Amino acid sequence: MRSLMLAALLAQRIVSTAPSITEMLYSLGLGDRVVAVTMYCHYPPEARQKPKIGTYLSPDLEAMLRAKPDLIVTLESAPNVRDKLPALRVPALVLRNDTVAHILESMVTLGERTGVPAVARERVAAIGEDLKLLQERAAKLPRRSVMFVVGRTPGTVQDLVVVGGGSYLNELLERAGGRNAFADTRITYPKVSREEVLARRPEVVIDMGDMADTDKVSEAHKRAVVQLWKPVAPWARVYAVASDIFVVPGPRVAQATREMGRMIHPEAGW
Repeated sequence: MRSLMLAALLAQRIVSTAPSITEMLYSLGLGDRVVAVTMYCHYPPEARQKPKIGTYLSPDLEAMLRAKPDLIVTLESAPNVRDKLPALRVPALVLRNDTVAHILESMVTLGERTGVPAVARERVAAIGEDLKLLQERAAKLPRRSVMFVVGRTPGTVQDLVVVGGGSYLNELLERAGGRNAFADTRITYPKVSREEVLARRPEVVIDMGDMADTDKVSEAHKRAVVQLWKPVAPWARVYAVASDIFVVPGPRVAQATREMGRMIHPEAGW
């Protein structure tokens, strides 16, 4: 009887307002309870078939209500959603994902709220162990200066936006054996000039600056991006990437770290 009562109290119809939340829910085996997601929730593939509630930045509150949720999960960094939730009169859970520690803590919190605490703890322990092993491996390798570009004018090396010291991606770069060329910039994603790039001379450039819509990026586009950098930073190894693992701070952080390690230290056989 108690277990039946507990099941009735647990959320059975969950709306996710961010790709990272969707990935967490599926990672915890809760995909069947997800009733709506954002337009940019690409992973896992099953999430693409769920009803859409707009985007992370421009959520459709009416679409949320049409899904008849008994729990809406959002992020502290999304005030455009968070501040409107009281008006919906639906139970809500607010998580953080701005650091690796917060990502793992949020998974535990989500597991507790949805009745799968043991699954969450096991999953978090596995991710933590993967990250530990990757960091230990990287510690034996020489640090290489890395610039990770997250924004720029398409087709040019202008209006650059890079990963700064305040980003969770900065953490992943360090764990992967890199040294963020802009780690001293405490802004999460600072704008930088070409002159600053020339002055700092990063050994590795990872560029997904005009590839935010990862589903639509071709291999030809990636090759063109690499070519853009040749006259600007001929000394650097350049990688054009278009993958959600780098821009979705969720349960695939160890996979993202490993991929960074392969780009920073390709000789190490990651």
